[in-house]
Amino acid sequence: MIKKIGVVILVTSFLGACGGSSKKAEPVIVLPPIPPVVLLDHSGLTPLSEDIILIEEYLMGGDATVFVNNKDAFGTRPEMIKRNFQQDGFFTAGDHLFRTKHNDTGPLLNNPVCQNCHISDGRGELPASKKEPMLTMLFKLADKTGAKDPIYGDQLQPFAVQSFDGGDINLGLAVYDGSLNGNELVGEATPYIEYVTLSGQYPDGSSYQLRSPVYRIKDLSFGDFIDDIRFSPRLAPGIHGVGLLEAIPAENILALVDVSDEDNDGISGRVSMVTDVTTGETALGRFTYKAQNPSVLKQVASAYQGDMGLTSSIFVDEPCSDQQLSCNFIAEQEIKTADKTDISNKELALVEFYNRLLGVPARRGFDTISEEWESNIVEGRKLFFTSNCVGCHTPRHITGIAAGSVLGELTLLSLEPNAQPIEVLSEQTIFPYTDLLLHDMGGSCAVTRELVNGDSCTGGAECEYVQRCDGLADDVIQGDASGTEWKTPPLWGIGLVQTVNPEATFLHDGRARTIEEAILWHEGEALNSKNAFMQLSQIERQQLLHFVESL
Repeated sequence: MIKKIGVVILVTSFLGACGGSSKKAEPVIVLPPIPPVVLLDHSGLTPLSEDIILIEEYLMGGDATVFVNNKDAFGTRPEMIKRNFQQDGFFTAGDHLFRTKHNDTGPLLNNPVCQNCHISDGRGELPASKKEPMLTMLFKLADKTGAKDPIYGDQLQPFAVQSFDGGDINLGLAVYDGSLNGNELVGEATPYIEYVTLSGQYPDGSSYQLRSPVYRIKDLSFGDFIDDIRFSPRLAPGIHGVGLLEAIPAENILALVDVSDEDNDGISGRVSMVTDVTTGETALGRFTYKAQNPSVLKQVASAYQGDMGLTSSIFVDEPCSDQQLSCNFIAEQEIKTADKTDISNKELALVEFYNRLLGVPARRGFDTISEEWESNIVEGRKLFFTSNCVGCHTPRHITGIAAGSVLGELTLLSLEPNAQPIEVLSEQTIFPYTDLLLHDMGGSCAVTRELVNGDSCTGGAECEYVQRCDGLADDVIQGDASGTEWKTPPLWGIGLVQTVNPEATFLHDGRARTIEEAILWHEGEALNSKNAFMQLSQIERQQLLHFVESL
């Protein structure tokens, strides 16, 4: 049982989980700043202890916490925005654009609507069978050096806009060599997934099964890929809390870097430094699975361009390479805004505002009347810390001043210069459980060309590209991130992922059907933590999982 004394908590520990008697609670003393120990908070001064679970952890997003734990948990605005008539209107307008088809979608795309990928603002879902098209998942492309394919670019788009009528978009699926004549346009290719079952066993004898994906791509409509092509499958992630992550001061993230593993815990996080296209300056990457985008604005604009084929002032080019003549021909027929882009700055700013202001659900397992946490959550949290899961999943941060949009201040009619900071995102104590750093998760990949029966081939309509990987690697270099590195994803809201979307799954490519499976896929820098999890008793593993599901 946990009791409140001021802002400090008393923890009653149980000698056991093995049937021993309980100890009397003793006051937790708040010490003055001390040198770093194991896990540092935002300031690098005070360690966050596995033995002290604070009441403030219930409010995962600070003032941006929302108290919804149903299918709308990821799509709810904070109370402070709801009470502000004008900001509430901007949020609603951005939400509408996020859910609506745009006239000039395409010519090539992955999905015509943001919400169709981020289902209920949460994660996407895998196709129910290999015969169904991928609607909430995409493939990044690169050769062994990280360079994009000269024909297909850096992202595969399996659909093409054939017509737009009465709000409905008719999409053309890929056909082998179907776009080579320069007049007709179909989707670029058809990707699908097969799975190989991997069986394993915990040291206590309990068994488990994982599914290892095999990615296959067929029906290339513009000819073959470049030699040494690699594929990186990405399932659409949840977008709640991104405005808070953007507001964490860069210096606080940089303070967590440990490239040389000076603390000898096997973990050596690195930053992803990228170019901010709005300023031309180098900035800290925070968003996408490999931390390629520094801001919510750039993330939104890049998704509009790459996923939906919509140009903006941030990314003015259509999703067509110079060699895709039919794509460029159709793009020239589109109706543009006054700025000669598919979407205006006002629309872009509204969607940016909507994304930034999506709240973070409050933790479950905390009784707000008695101010007590469930005992399984308390014990599971200790195990999460002692297994050093917090070596990457840093629990606590404090945001700085959340600057307004670089596009300008939203008004009812236009955008005005010098946007004001967003109060509800500023100077908030938050618990996202991420360090936003790149970590090597191990593994390797190989790409072959095969017929459906597994025989090798070199070309033709029946010859498919096949990628098999060991572990979590994708073998795709993106900026500072190698083919085995991934950004630590935030864990807040993870326990509600399948409440928001029952078909959602976990990890970057959705291979893990449960949180437990996701843990068991951890290798590389996370291997010691995975092994520590496996060494736990079955009851302890359930306690740790119960804690994670409360986030």
